[in-house]
Amino acid sequence: MTPAQPTPEVVERTTLASLLRDRAADDHVGYVFEDESWTWREVVGESARRAEMLSDLRLPGPFHVGVLLDNVPEYLFLAGGAAFAGATIVGINPTRRGQELAQDIRHTHCQLIITDSASAAILTDLDLGAANGRVQLIDQGDYTVPERAALPDNDPPPETLAFLLFTSGSTSAPKAVICTTERMAMTGQRAAQGYGVTGDDVSYCAMPLFHGNALMACWAPSLAVGATVVLRRKFSASGFLPDVRRYSCTYFTYVGRTVAYVLAQPATEHDRDHSLRLGFGTEASAQDRQRFGDRFGCPLVEGYGSSESVVVIMRTPETPPGALGLPRDDGVADVTVVDSQTMLPCPAGVFDENGALINGDVAIGEIVNRTGGGVFEGYYNNDEATSDRLRNGWYWSGDLAFVDAAGFYYFAGRSTDWLRVDSENFAAAPIENILQRLPYAVMVAVYAVADPRTGDQVMAAVEMEPESDFDPAAFATFLGLQLDLGTKWAPRFVRVVHDMPLTANNKLNKQPLRVAAWNTTDPVWWQPERGDPYRRFTLDDARELEAEFDHHGRTQLLPR
Repeated sequence: MTPAQPTPEVVERTTLASLLRDRAADDHVGYVFEDESWTWREVVGESARRAEMLSDLRLPGPFHVGVLLDNVPEYLFLAGGAAFAGATIVGINPTRRGQELAQDIRHTHCQLIITDSASAAILTDLDLGAANGRVQLIDQGDYTVPERAALPDNDPPPETLAFLLFTSGSTSAPKAVICTTERMAMTGQRAAQGYGVTGDDVSYCAMPLFHGNALMACWAPSLAVGATVVLRRKFSASGFLPDVRRYSCTYFTYVGRTVAYVLAQPATEHDRDHSLRLGFGTEASAQDRQRFGDRFGCPLVEGYGSSESVVVIMRTPETPPGALGLPRDDGVADVTVVDSQTMLPCPAGVFDENGALINGDVAIGEIVNRTGGGVFEGYYNNDEATSDRLRNGWYWSGDLAFVDAAGFYYFAGRSTDWLRVDSENFAAAPIENILQRLPYAVMVAVYAVADPRTGDQVMAAVEMEPESDFDPAAFATFLGLQLDLGTKWAPRFVRVVHDMPLTANNKLNKQPLRVAAWNTTDPVWWQPERGDPYRRFTLDDARELEAEFDHHGRTQLLPR
């Protein structure tokens, strides 16, 4: 007799649809927007209605639905509907325009665009590919959602594409990161556990929903545990604290310079009158994190990550103030900092008695995961970009960092943030950290501009607090007091900007600053020679500098 074979164990894999089904009988408030609210039971019902609508509108080909909306409930109802119907939500970046916007839509094979009357204006006269003539406006009468719909009998498989998330585009053209329904669901579960989000939390979502931060760090963990999600149509620094108080928010996420703008609001004696317990995000400076905690009594947990989710670095209680933290220990990833030319790990950073990094030319390298792409599912319709990320079997983040002797990671900028001055190589981020100490600085950016003879010059852009004036002598004095400022790090040019250029998700966008250099109508101060007093850069200065470039046969534009 042949012995009976054991029945293979069936492992149920988590998906967004399964997370939603878990909320189908939950009468806890799920979404809040302005004066309206929906229980999780109602959210699941609304998602089922969108699933039926999307299925009825489906055409042959990739089931990709472009969504061009602010943070409104319809966005998340569509996300839930797509999770049940097997559709893919393509979050369209509203700051893109013209042919670049059209290319984003065609590149991701959107067969339908869902937007509103205000946003649809930027689509006028564009070739949208398969979506031509298939633009649905949620505030028009022809946008019809079934009055009721049952949940589908079966859910899409875990490998179904749930979202295409465009990268920020701060260093190159945005790329569409593939995110399956299983990865988004599991990311939400891990995030809820890591940040301590429970069903009693009220999560404030003001970051744009087309970006991974809002979805992966706010919406998905709230869905996983049944917390309440409060939607803000667009981020408002002045509206932040009133919203937090109005809705009794306990948790929020941020990206880039969001915290800096909140801190730029006038302080009041009521700044600690709120229910916030935690904020999580990326790229806030150490000074801003400290100032936020001191002023509002709410800690900020800073992390390093991206929509690709391959390298995650988190702060620990022992993390030094200026450091990112330590790579997450999942027993698999092998994260390190390497020299991109030699492929060898960079030596640990060495600091002098003033805390200045003295071996940045060899200690700074690119963050890589030597075990490969991990959960990274690639860039949609872009094999070249995917291959570039996964060179030599490693995952290359495109971000610079260095590691101290204790293993803590320090961010040093993007891969485009190298400067070379007088044959010395260094990165922009350490200089930005120093300039952020300026008492009147809302935010700063440091970047390379061409030197007339060879290499680069250091240029800084400073956005100042309202009613503040730039004092060149005080700025020079400030630089002289910063003992950790490298000898070649002082900016030769300082541009005072009214509004720093940002991506749609509040990340600093240095590209327009690099391209403009000193050719701007903003006030620019400069040192004609290193060590000279700063003075206003004039049209005559520009002509002399142009002649100097011509004399040495160099262009004023950097090949970046």
